[in-house]
Amino acid sequence: MDGTRRVLVAADKFKGSLTAVQVAERVTAGLRRVVPELEVAALPVADGGDGTVAAAVAAGFERRVARVAGPLGREVTAAFALRGDTAVVEMAEASGLQRLPAGVFAPLTASTYGSGELLRAALDAGARTIVFGVGGSATTDGGAGMLSALGARFLDGDGEPVAPGGGGLAELARADLSGLDPRLAAVELVLASDVDNPLTGPKGASAVYGPQKGASPDDVVTLDAALAHYAKVLEAAAGPRAAGFAVAPGAGAAGGIGYGALLLGARFRPGIEVMLDVLGFAAALERATLVITGEGSLDAQTLHGKAPAGVAAAARAAGKEVVAVCGRLALSPQALDAAGIRRAYPLTAVEPDVARCIADAGPILERVATRIAHDFLA
Repeated sequence: MDGTRRVLVAADKFKGSLTAVQVAERVTAGLRRVVPELEVAALPVADGGDGTVAAAVAAGFERRVARVAGPLGREVTAAFALRGDTAVVEMAEASGLQRLPAGVFAPLTASTYGSGELLRAALDAGARTIVFGVGGSATTDGGAGMLSALGARFLDGDGEPVAPGGGGLAELARADLSGLDPRLAAVELVLASDVDNPLTGPKGASAVYGPQKGASPDDVVTLDAALAHYAKVLEAAAGPRAAGFAVAPGAGAAGGIGYGALLLGARFRPGIEVMLDVLGFAAALERATLVITGEGSLDAQTLHGKAPAGVAAAARAAGKEVVAVCGRLALSPQALDAAGIRRAYPLTAVEPDVARCIADAGPILERVATRIAHDFLA
């Protein structure tokens, strides 16, 4: 490689403030204030949660939309991304917390039915490989809604469909998977998630993530028991493999939709690894001399499969220098170094007022980027 400095901006969103695309735009603008002719490549990234489709579209995928059921059954317009016969489907587009009315939670009744409809739309569009990004869900139904949309039937003792949501699974008497869309058998389905929780138990979907979706302690107990019962009924329908899927890494992702995806034959992979492959990160990294990654909060969770950790690990393996931008920094220099990040630049170092950092994240991030340029590029 020649001596030209080339920067790759591969950051996730600053949740609630900036999309990953906007982060890349602001960082680029700040760098070029100091080095006007600087070569900057932007590759917005995501780890399978909300923002995954947007990252794929920014990388050249075509944005497609479908009308599907939201978590409460009301129809919404949800997007997925398509390039050739590869689709990127984000369950949060159909069944995410952002699809609930402000201040409204429905831990017992929210359904993943729309996520199944979104997968069906990807099949209709000709997808033969589907990257299914899961995270940010409003649901804890074990993927029962998704499977229903794809042709499965979940019946109570009277032979009637059980009520939607995790709560309804307590009444489940029989599962019939014979009507599942036959196209699923010919598709490579990749479950992309940054969590490896099992379906049930103290580290399961309802115990760990239910409270974030409005579940009370009693709701958590109800949902965990309902999911355990659901897995038993599916074991009767699908055989012993269903029991193995319930304890497999990723089964508890996004309210247990990971379990439903595993039943469909999905292969679990850490979300950021999948997305870096899909987005063409390796080729972009090869040309870079400095990589800038980041997300809204760099904290202990970052180190467990979040986008900046995945970017930094890949960049370090390639011998590239990495710095990070963030709204808030809660990692020690030692933890950053262990993750492969040379230095982190939080917005709060420029503007100590956190509320102002959130409200004016874009301009402040540009100022942060000028500091990076002075420290590493000027």
